Amino acid sequence: MNKTLRLILGDQLNSNHSWFSKTEDSVTYVMMEIRTETDYVQHHVQKVVGIFAAMRSFAAELKSNGHQLIYLQLNDENNFQSIEKNIQNLIETHHFTHFEYQLPDEFRVDETLKALCRSISITSTAVDSEHFYTTRNELGDFFQGKKMFLMENFYRAMRKKNGVLMEGDQPLTGQWNYDSDNRKKLPKDHKPTKPLVFDNNVSNILEEINKTNIKTIGTIDAKNFVWPINRAQSLELLDFFATNCLPLFGSYQDAMMPNEWSLYHSRISFSMNIKLISPKEVIDRVIEEWKRRPDEIEFHQLEGFVRQIIGWREYMRGIYWNKMPDYAALNFFNNQADLPSWYWSGKTKMNCLKDAINQSLNYGYAHHIQRLMITGNFALLAGVHPDAIDAWYLGIYLDAFEWVEITNTRGMSQFADGGIVGTKPYVSSASYIDKMSHYCGSCFYKKNIKTGDKACPFNSLYWNFYDKNESKLASNPRIGMMYNVWRKMKNEDKTALLEQADYYLNNINEL
Repeated sequence: MNKTLRLILGDQLNSNHSWFSKTEDSVTYVMMEIRTETDYVQHHVQKVVGIFAAMRSFAAELKSNGHQLIYLQLNDENNFQSIEKNIQNLIETHHFTHFEYQLPDEFRVDETLKALCRSISITSTAVDSEHFYTTRNELGDFFQGKKMFLMENFYRAMRKKNGVLMEGDQPLTGQWNYDSDNRKKLPKDHKPTKPLVFDNNVSNILEEINKTNIKTIGTIDAKNFVWPINRAQSLELLDFFATNCLPLFGSYQDAMMPNEWSLYHSRISFSMNIKLISPKEVIDRVIEEWKRRPDEIEFHQLEGFVRQIIGWREYMRGIYWNKMPDYAALNFFNNQADLPSWYWSGKTKMNCLKDAINQSLNYGYAHHIQRLMITGNFALLAGVHPDAIDAWYLGIYLDAFEWVEITNTRGMSQFADGGIVGTKPYVSSASYIDKMSHYCGSCFYKKNIKTGDKACPFNSLYWNFYDKNESKLASNPRIGMMYNVWRKMKNEDKTALLEQADYYLNNINEL
């Protein structure tokens, strides 16, 4: 008798996958909570708990629908704590004749499963995860022979291919991109929409994790876990975003405000990245809301969100599969510094970093500008080794899986890829942070001061970065203007800035 074993990974919780369209007596599914996944980087406790909670909820759904399932919990005696060992054991114990898996999103897991299939004595098949708009190789094929992988070109092609906000082969409004309308600062007295949060009780999972020596970071309220852990909650959060947040999302998507952790962001990336909901149903839902309320939702609010999903998300995945594994070792600036110790505690006098890091520790979440222009910006100005900042991002954020994290971190944020993803390094002085946030007014450091005791560290580190990397950046047409400004400065002003930066870099853990 033929018996098939099908593996479901912790980020493959897609109830709409064709695998589940019918029940089969000859098919058994396996899900596993394993140390190789909890330990490859130090994760936020909410990330580990959230994934396990979602896995268990998904497993219960499969069983209730009549599917045969083997579920290995973290502390089960027969859990050998790795995909390979568990699969080998199950094949031998239950006499399976065929093994199947969905294509994983992470390179290391892909390599593990390929090696496993070569080592087992039964036949095996890999199938698509049926989640993304694109295949792994689609972006590489699109940019074949091109030196620049320009996201905007890919985004437009994706809109055309999928008929998203299109009229024939032209954009619906005659304009492709409304990014320039999406950079507003929140008014000081503006009170953002109160975020929808859940009160999932995950105490039992936390207790199981605490019985092990798994090292985690961050905090958790296990009796009131705020993140969605099943499809129904994920759809509820998507509906909340479309109804309550989309009307102002575009305008304020880059804005930052102390003690406001959610603003108008959707916060559905965790649900999407473990496949509880798909990018297509997300896009369809927000377009439906815009069509229903065109007078309340300006087009640029919608386009800014669509671009994040159908543009950036698919683009970053395409870059990942086109450039790995070499991408993970790129270090364009040859940065070597350690990550400042306060990235793990939030104990710094810089308001912007204190707020972004503490929010990350408390929620496992920060929005894209907090990641790019606060924590990422400072790490690049400080010359932190890409491996160190990479591991921090991959660990601390609930939605961070390597396929989407490393291209954003090593590429967009740290420019360690030398310009594959971004056309310039995303660095700034205090002026940009003040333009987009309300951090600076009450900060220990002063945004307008470049040198001296209260000088904002971003100011001198910014010019130090450009000075140190002039040979690599001076010819970049997008930042030539900054070098013109630098060259026109008085020598004594340059020296003072570089000395200030040197002092801060030598005392970085005290900032």
